[in-house]
Amino acid sequence: MTDAAATDLHSQPAAVVIGASAGALGALSVILPALPRDFALPVLVVVHMPADRKNLMVDLLQAKCAVKICEADDKEQLAPGCVYLAPPDYHLLVEPTLEISLSSEEPIQFSRPSIDVLFETAADAFGSGLIGVVLTGANDDGAKGLRQILNEGGQALVQKPETAYSRPMPEAALRKCPEALALTLEEIADYLRKAGER
Repeated sequence: MTDAAATDLHSQPAAVVIGASAGALGALSVILPALPRDFALPVLVVVHMPADRKNLMVDLLQAKCAVKICEADDKEQLAPGCVYLAPPDYHLLVEPTLEISLSSEEPIQFSRPSIDVLFETAADAFGSGLIGVVLTGANDDGAKGLRQILNEGGQALVQKPETAYSRPMPEAALRKCPEALALTLEEIADYLRKAGER
């Protein structure tokens, strides 16, 4: 990442949203452990996973991370330095009050949780204070939501497709959002760490 990209941060980022699918655990295991315990932003994460499978990702990631990793609860107020993972089979939304909302409405593009649903509701709630991140995955979920984040004045980061376990999701995001920063996982981790410094 260039020095210009590293310093091209809005003055007050307020939250981070991350979407991933195939290869998500490996990608998140690079990014989230880089965030310090006093990271100043809430982080919301949607990972596509089977509805009937227990979410083991919370424990696996917490063992590697200084920030708190938890499964999101309905009506929970967002807090800095916490990473909220969408529960299996529930859409994860952000209300205008900056509370979490969980929904069992119909899947979007065969996915529940949907990355687009998180990104779009968070863009409405946080406006230009939002950083959206699209990682490895095998469909185009997240591209539309990332476009809305940019339209609201937020920042968009996409894993370089050639470094992804599965390229279609980052490739779709870059087609929809050509002005997004295409970065390696290590560069994304560094960008977020700087954004969350206070």
